[in-house]
Amino acid sequence: MRLALYLPNFRNDVTVKELEDLTALAEELDFDSVWTLDRIVVPEASDRGELQFPFGMMEQFPKQMPVAARGQWLQGWPLIPWLAAKTTKLRIGMSITDTPYRAPAVLAAEVATIDNLSNGRVNVGVGSGWMPEEFAAASAAHIFPKRHKHVRETIEIMQGIWTNEVFEYHGEFADFESCGFGAKPVQSPHPPIYFSGLKDPKRSASRIAKYGLAGWIGIQDTPDEITKWKTEIQRELGELGSERSLDDGFDMCSMIWFVITDEPTDQSDNHKLTNLFVGTADQITDRLKRYKEAGLTMPLLWPPFADVPVSKTLDDLKRLKHDIMPKVDAM
Repeated sequence: MRLALYLPNFRNDVTVKELEDLTALAEELDFDSVWTLDRIVVPEASDRGELQFPFGMMEQFPKQMPVAARGQWLQGWPLIPWLAAKTTKLRIGMSITDTPYRAPAVLAAEVATIDNLSNGRVNVGVGSGWMPEEFAAASAAHIFPKRHKHVRETIEIMQGIWTNEVFEYHGEFADFESCGFGAKPVQSPHPPIYFSGLKDPKRSASRIAKYGLAGWIGIQDTPDEITKWKTEIQRELGELGSERSLDDGFDMCSMIWFVITDEPTDQSDNHKLTNLFVGTADQITDRLKRYKEAGLTMPLLWPPFADVPVSKTLDDLKRLKHDIMPKVDAM
């Protein structure tokens, strides 16, 4: 099991220095990667609990974001080249890039350049987005009903641009003649692509099989849910005629809130609101062992949106690496 840090760039108040300190420690502790969060806007309707859908379209969450419309969060995508310059070993990515907010060919070309800046350390997380209000703010309201198709076309365009000297594409969301797009990625054949699928194993399996994706990213998934997702995706792959095994280098990941507490916490099942990685060192050790057995290859450790200072997270990350992970690795 490898460790990844989900940087808290989406908070009411966050400083560049805080993100720099977290990233430096993740590199010092030999984490696999750091990831940023993609959030273009927070509508004022969110402050009133009046979003059209709950977070991620997951019923248990409120129709409200954990950050206020007047919050001072930092955009996730511009942080990626900054992270490339600040690190030498860590892989870097955004979990996830909502493709409808970006022109596919421009995104592909920019990723290729950042892969050169980082000497081949970019991960590419892609998903469809879920918030109609954000689509409107990104001038992409017309894409919302067909957002899943936009993800498919974006993956095809990225892979085409990254692996061909010149490339043309004729689809619904991009239509261009043969062009060159500059430098190719350092990674061969291209940077690994991770897909965020929160609802439909069949859709996830279809994209994994068709596009050779490197990993799947969920959110607040229990060990049982990881096992279920992995089993269902593997079954769907078989039905699609794919011989690919998820046990052969495929990353099963989940973004999970992380805090080490002094006193035991209630970790009973509460679906997406379960305290999965919020608990004592012993509780987190036991939970990580269960995740390892379930097939989670890389948790994205997610500092809470509020009430936990970065200084506390820095200490928790050290305890995790030095005190907890040796016990997990030894099983």
